[in-house]
Amino acid sequence: MTASREISEADGLADPSAASSVDLGVPEVYGPVEAVEVPGIPGARRVRHVRPEEHVFAAIAMPTRKSDGGLAGSAPVVPGMCVPGTTSVLATPLVVWADVIGGRLAVGELTPRVPVTLDLDLQLCAPPGPTSRIDAVGRVVKTGRSVVVISVDFTDDAGRPVAVATAAFMAAGDPSLVMPPVKWETEPGGRPTERPPLTGSLAEHGRCVTVGPGVASVPRMANGLNSSNTVNGGLLALAVEEAALSLAPGVPLASLLLRYLRPVRVGPAVATARAQGAMTVVEVRDAGAGDRLAVHAVARSFPRAASR
Repeated sequence: MTASREISEADGLADPSAASSVDLGVPEVYGPVEAVEVPGIPGARRVRHVRPEEHVFAAIAMPTRKSDGGLAGSAPVVPGMCVPGTTSVLATPLVVWADVIGGRLAVGELTPRVPVTLDLDLQLCAPPGPTSRIDAVGRVVKTGRSVVVISVDFTDDAGRPVAVATAAFMAAGDPSLVMPPVKWETEPGGRPTERPPLTGSLAEHGRCVTVGPGVASVPRMANGLNSSNTVNGGLLALAVEEAALSLAPGVPLASLLLRYLRPVRVGPAVATARAQGAMTVVEVRDAGAGDRLAVHAVARSFPRAASR
């Protein structure tokens, strides 16, 4: 096996026709990969991602630190992170932060294997009001032989509860993929992620396009991949939220349950929402891989009069 393999965007990052050359039964790696020596894992491979400051979610990055057996973090809130026409923060940043904190906690439990998100449930206490920042505290709820469950509490700049997220993680199906060492911002060699400005909306930043009422799409892009080298779960959540919001513009979500059924390896990821009573059901499919179902989500919105 060669030490590294460079794959260009033409090899599946943006071309749905590449699906015909992909064996969908075996995890495929599109990005740069290097061979590493890991005891007990023959043929171990490590995916080398873009630098943290180049990641699609760098503009909303939440630096984390160890705190009382868990992890804590804080991130500023800017207008582009809010539901258009309101001062209520979108659900997507909360999902991204819960996924990052949960993923880091899961790494500690599953190391050196790569954790992948099975599901993530976000429950908001009330429509978030104006706040300069969001604080988060995460902890491990339970660790089993193959699954790690975490919980994250979010508060605003006055310490008021904003939301609670619960997520389950398991080791990636490809046992040869391993995680790089985690560098904490407060440890030697660690440094805070440089935060580029979020000049527009989060949807624009993530190249999420509302195709029509109830339909939103995000592409597979080199700076939007996760540790399994597939479309980042936060981008899939962004597509889900944008599809739901297109049916009820300006109304913040009160809850969002995401079940990640299979990775989006080719893209684009297309989210289709349909109103079902008081709920909105959203399905995300990998359009470049035979429209295979990747995410099943259920959302609820706050009453329109409660939106701020």
